[in-house]
Amino acid sequence: MKGIHRTHIHPARIVSALALFGLILAFGLLAGCGATTSDVADTGATTTGPSQGADTTAPAEAAAPAGGASGRLVIYSARNEPLVQPAIDAFMALNPDVEIALKTGKNGELANALAEERANPQADLFVTTELLTVQSLAADGVFAPYRSPAANAIPAELRGPDDLWTGITRRARVIMYNTELVTADEAPTSIFDLVDPKWKGQVAAADSTNGSMQAQVAALRVLLGEGPTLEWLEGLLANEVTFFGGHTDVRKAVGAGEFKIGLVNHYYYYLQQAEGSPVGIVFPDQGEAEIGLFTNATAAAVIAGSANPTAAQAFIDFLLSPEGQKLFAEANYEYPLLPGVALHPDVQPLDGLRQADVDVAAAALDLDATFTLIEKSGMQ
Repeated sequence: MKGIHRTHIHPARIVSALALFGLILAFGLLAGCGATTSDVADTGATTTGPSQGADTTAPAEAAAPAGGASGRLVIYSARNEPLVQPAIDAFMALNPDVEIALKTGKNGELANALAEERANPQADLFVTTELLTVQSLAADGVFAPYRSPAANAIPAELRGPDDLWTGITRRARVIMYNTELVTADEAPTSIFDLVDPKWKGQVAAADSTNGSMQAQVAALRVLLGEGPTLEWLEGLLANEVTFFGGHTDVRKAVGAGEFKIGLVNHYYYYLQQAEGSPVGIVFPDQGEAEIGLFTNATAAAVIAGSANPTAAQAFIDFLLSPEGQKLFAEANYEYPLLPGVALHPDVQPLDGLRQADVDVAAAALDLDATFTLIEKSGMQ
């Protein structure tokens, strides 16, 4: 078995916000999605060796992946290392002749690197935490087409045009709260409650470099228009919301009672609860006149011109296999996309929840307007 070597990227920005926004804008966008965050890693590149929709009873339409891949596989992942490492370990157990180099960082950082390396690709596979970045990179010719045998079993809106990317898991934007500081009756029931002066200085969220926050702003802009979205962003700032570089910091701060409220992806609540913290969860905006729950998806894509596309394809096959989907559902509390894979028993199914009527791809079509809105609000 191959050994594990890790090097890490810290989450400091490599480019300025405007430069990064301009870069992502230049990529353009493709096809639709009806679903996502972004994990922000405090880590970067790693060479490694062995060391998760609503629940449904329909059978999974994919066989367990066979082993046999070999060589060096370089993965750029916007997922935190702890959230992707279990899948890597399981894949390595099936494919002991593969050596994996894992480079983690923010979506924007990795998108920047992939664009700069396009003439001489250094990565074989990109794993992202939201669809805006992967669609943009696909439009810029960064990815090679690949359709996994399992792809037909996942929702069509979560498969990229021309098979340039595929969704892996779904996640929801929720409100978590410290139950020792806030009762269930007191907890905010809408994201718009976060600008209520009663929560001034008591709310934590990820900042504007976070893909999930960017996607949520883009979705709100489509649903509500620029004026109300700008008003919400300015309201967060006026209410002295504290912005962190990633959701892990948010969930830990709420779990420790440093803040009463946090705006996070749903699985961060479950991760914090599993650590024994006194936290509760709200799936927001469920009233009939409210916008509904916003969801997004993780995705993976093979890099065009990569040195080992075969291993990259095999890794995607594994992520979409029942075993791979089960890992994300059980260990990370995510919503698997493959039918027949059960949710973690603690996770509330999406069935029955009012979901926001917005297409993430459509919301991302005018990225410059979204980022201009963020800049105009003064959000960092």
